[in-house]
Amino acid sequence: MSNNVYIGYEFTVQPIQPAVEILIAELGYAGFESFVETDNGVTAYIQKEEWYDAILNDIQILNSDEFEISYTFSEIEQTNWNAEWEKNFKPIIVDNICSVRAPFHEKPNTEFDIIIEPKMSFGTGHHETTHMMIQHILKNDFTNKSVLDMGCGTGVLAILAAFKNAKPIDAIDYDNWCYLNSLENVQRNNCKHITVLEGDASLLVNKSYDIIIANINRNILLQDLKTYASCLYKGGILFLSGFYNDDIPIITAECEKFMLKFEEKLERNNWVSLKFLN
Repeated sequence: MSNNVYIGYEFTVQPIQPAVEILIAELGYAGFESFVETDNGVTAYIQKEEWYDAILNDIQILNSDEFEISYTFSEIEQTNWNAEWEKNFKPIIVDNICSVRAPFHEKPNTEFDIIIEPKMSFGTGHHETTHMMIQHILKNDFTNKSVLDMGCGTGVLAILAAFKNAKPIDAIDYDNWCYLNSLENVQRNNCKHITVLEGDASLLVNKSYDIIIANINRNILLQDLKTYASCLYKGGILFLSGFYNDDIPIITAECEKFMLKFEEKLERNNWVSLKFLN
């Protein structure tokens, strides 16, 4: 984030899932640009100049009888977001093979060393879903494979794919902040074969890939699985995450409609990541 003035909404949600995923998706379409999940729900931020009194009127989940959602909001004074981020962001190491760190962290002794400045973008590797996607990439052959990183966040998964000699790679996110952040991180890691695009699955017309990585919330995955399947070469691989163990039956059933065969599951704190073969 820049040093603009923001409005911050503190949402308390019961039960938390899948309500928080749906809430974040709807708020994202309404113009909120960053989210921090909390023990009780989620905090969402929007630039003050983009905010208006009725901004929550179209957030349908707020009217749902299935969940109890309350909120407060306030203006956030100009904040040095980078300083806040640097204070809280710690480097991570996945399976002693891949590190994800900031430029100011000491370089670890790992085979793959990814340097990112996520600021407020999703995808530092700390979240369970990103961690599992990194594990999938580490375990599979990406050499000379064409790759799509859908919902790329910071670009960390596309960057790791590039480090594993994939090419060409498309990294797509509908969030402008993620798009700009991914551009920065791709350049920072000197990745020549990654194209970063701003948008959604509508950008995938006439595109084909050997491997598709999609770490997005469940509802967007279900909406776009048909598109992913149509873009996947025969023998290609689809990695999915962004949902819970309880969501596996509905995700798998949708994949089976398009002849995608379940291959492997990773699980971390009830979050899951699935591998499918075309």
